[in-house]
Amino acid sequence: MSASRESYLRGVRAALPFAVVIVPFAMLFGLLASEAGLQLYEIVAFSVSVFAGASQFAALHLLQDQAPLLVILATSLAVNLRMLMYSVTLAPHVGAAPLGVRAVMAYLLVDQSFALSVAEYDKRPSMTLPEKTAYFFGAVTPVLPLWMGSTVAGALAGRAIPPEYALDFAVPIAFLAMTAPMIRSWPHALAAGLSVVLTLVLTFLPYGTGLLVGSTIGMAAGAGFEYWREKAAT
Repeated sequence: MSASRESYLRGVRAALPFAVVIVPFAMLFGLLASEAGLQLYEIVAFSVSVFAGASQFAALHLLQDQAPLLVILATSLAVNLRMLMYSVTLAPHVGAAPLGVRAVMAYLLVDQSFALSVAEYDKRPSMTLPEKTAYFFGAVTPVLPLWMGSTVAGALAGRAIPPEYALDFAVPIAFLAMTAPMIRSWPHALAAGLSVVLTLVLTFLPYGTGLLVGSTIGMAAGAGFEYWREKAAT
């Protein structure tokens, strides 16, 4: 077995446990989108074109509130700004890959593929570029079909899913499971904590714009603190 194929299969195996949260999370989105009046083809197009659970939920909530398109786009962008930081972290490892490969990786960059890949690259610093890209694609291979298929299943189920099933438990659990291990420094903690506090304080703002303000200030504070620490260390 080639080294790249072995890396790919390691990525697949590492991602399989995420099914526990991906399936109910995606089903919940499909269910809520169906209850919001979206047709099946619209729900599928939503997931295929965006492929970012947090942004999809945020956009769906604002669509239900009949928020202006600009607010919907800005909120979705703010929620997904972490992908920019993910890209910066991955660049030293896979930045030399061909443009086409990087474009596909950019589309498939989600919390699971990022977290697993970074952990693997740190664990195996001797990995070659083909092995690193293979692992990344392996880490997202179970995620993509599970997300799309479970979204369709939730949409088809519609209101047939009893309320006592409480699928919404997957939302906070998924975010906690994915983000908590990534808070590895004081700047990270400051950015996360301040964003949460400000978002809760600003819930009175219309169309969920408190999230925009809170996340922006939180990230700016975290970046500023990190810059201050680096300057103080020199």
